[in-house]
Amino acid sequence: MKFRGKQIYLYGLPGLPLAFLGLPLVVFLPPIYAEEFGLGLTAVGLLLMISRFWDLFSDPIAGYLGDRILTRPGRRRLMIYSGSPLLLVSCYMLFIPNATPGGLYLLVWSALLYTGWSWVVIPYNAWGAELSTDYHRRSQITSVREIYVLAGTITVVSLPFLLNTLKDSEILALIGLVFITLFIISMPGLMLVPDLTSTMRRTGFKEGYNLLAKNKPLKKLLIAYLLNGIANAIPASLFLLYVEYVLQVDESRWILLGIYFASGVIGLLIWLPLARHVQKHIAWSVAMLFSCSVFIWVPWLTPGDFYLFALICLLTGLSLGIDMSIPAAIQADVIDIDRAGGGGERAGLFFGLWGMATKLSLALAIGLVYPLVQLSGFDPALPSTMGITVLALAYGLLPIPFKLTAAWLVWHFPLDSRQLSIIQRSEAGNESEKRLAGKPYVTNNPGLFKHETG
Repeated sequence: MKFRGKQIYLYGLPGLPLAFLGLPLVVFLPPIYAEEFGLGLTAVGLLLMISRFWDLFSDPIAGYLGDRILTRPGRRRLMIYSGSPLLLVSCYMLFIPNATPGGLYLLVWSALLYTGWSWVVIPYNAWGAELSTDYHRRSQITSVREIYVLAGTITVVSLPFLLNTLKDSEILALIGLVFITLFIISMPGLMLVPDLTSTMRRTGFKEGYNLLAKNKPLKKLLIAYLLNGIANAIPASLFLLYVEYVLQVDESRWILLGIYFASGVIGLLIWLPLARHVQKHIAWSVAMLFSCSVFIWVPWLTPGDFYLFALICLLTGLSLGIDMSIPAAIQADVIDIDRAGGGGERAGLFFGLWGMATKLSLALAIGLVYPLVQLSGFDPALPSTMGITVLALAYGLLPIPFKLTAAWLVWHFPLDSRQLSIIQRSEAGNESEKRLAGKPYVTNNPGLFKHETG
């Protein structure tokens, strides 16, 4: 079955409910467990860091297993459906606790939720990389998916604004229920999206490891991805605290988030045409530099500077869409290097590695920044001037060096559309030789491996 234009929307649809977990896990849940449930910033930061480190191993394992599954319904689809029950149950327990949860409760259910997330999201992202081999078509696929994610995120931040009479924990419970409902509704559409039911030859562990070690673009992209993830996770985890205690406009926090994510959708309309003219990695690098040039002014804002911060949210949000979509498209290009070298179909493993980098960045950000802010003297019950100053500096300045380094690495990324075309032609020639020699190469979907333009 060939991938057609309309199927891109069915593939992207699960991104809508998944957004109901992505933002709340980083922005909403930690301060609610720290303040309303009384666990404290340091405890919540360390517990979530531990659960993230526990989950680091599940991403590459989920990716590796997904690459090796051979079933008639398709390998990516089967992985997503099998991981969904764990994701749904752990979300219910974490977002809708029956009583005031303790530290062990947070640790166990967050670890299980992250594991279920790996089992669903890793094959889901890998699936997107396999739907086309065209350099620019890949950007379109990931962009449609991320537009769904941004739409879901905007909906998430709208709920607290519309339901401002509810406590934060009650809003968190509502978000959990909406996620469960929308996720179940989005799943049947994946049955209409083409999925590989067979694969190229499988590599042994040693051979596969050597191919990864020789893949220089992979290593450069992983490092940039990790650094940029840390730069994004630091302000995300401190946003609610910054708005409440530095700007003192807590009642407008959801409006600010709405501006930021709505701007991300608009930004895609700006950056994607640029990416077609200057290559994807250049467009991503320029977007990161633009974001730094705007965000660096955040620490100097004072209480009541709502409109100035809203302008900063609007401008930095323009870079959000490309920050979400272009890296995944570049990842698909890097996988082609591995495939051309004889690695076979290992998109799951690659996205498992990138998922591991994402979770490591979140773990480092929350586990280091929360204790740092609390050790500086910041106490939500009685915040000191020094504590608030450190909070503002950690929120606004600390991400900058991480993002600048990532932008520098991406700017010098060695893979562009011309080189990708050469690699794909080389791969096609190698596989033709293998067929003539009688070596195994099987697929019931040759359209996924030929050069597509539509």
